[in-house]
Amino acid sequence: MAKKIAVLLSGCGVYDGSEIYETVLTLLRLDQSGAEYQCIAPNDAMMHVINHMTGEEMSESRNILVEAARLARGNIIDLAEAKQEDFDGLILPGGFGAAKNLCDFAVKGADMSIRQDVIEFVRSFHEALKPVGLMCIAPVMVPQLFGEKSVCTIGTDPSVAEAITAMGGEHQDRAVDDICVDPVNKLVTTPAYMLAGGIFEASKGIFALVDEVLSMIKKYN
Repeated sequence: MAKKIAVLLSGCGVYDGSEIYETVLTLLRLDQSGAEYQCIAPNDAMMHVINHMTGEEMSESRNILVEAARLARGNIIDLAEAKQEDFDGLILPGGFGAAKNLCDFAVKGADMSIRQDVIEFVRSFHEALKPVGLMCIAPVMVPQLFGEKSVCTIGTDPSVAEAITAMGGEHQDRAVDDICVDPVNKLVTTPAYMLAGGIFEASKGIFALVDEVLSMIKKYN
């Protein structure tokens, strides 16, 4: 029976939502591996909307779920309706939406807070001993989601690594094509576009993360 993975998105677009290449590469690798997936996102307003041509904020409001539906080709469900019991694992792509719409790290740094529905959903996988993968900037949520001494990577950025340490996590530097595995928490992280200079380079670590999450499902089932 095919394994089914929940993919938690935060919008659509690197500057205000889920990073598009990271998301597509994740879905591609899952499909290549014979796994099923379901995209999920909170049904709420984005923190703000960024013009991806200019990098400037736009004077409009958009919905996280509606924007994420672009990436999922419409096949997406509201986070409020998602149940951990329906999945074997969970993956969170990066993009600034992870640091703006799933939590407020982009604004508050180490003093950040995470959306309660995100906390409950991710922790439900942890409590059920199911693997979770996070990439790019998303691992900043690891200490609050998995507890003190949980191990992760965002690459080699010293300021973000310091914030993770300040929140009680353990950061390990990793190259773009590498992953960081915390076997105690069944947690896998990779730098992706925190370091990647192009889509092929990003694919190496992302594919490795997906492979490890799927391997963990087989190992612990």
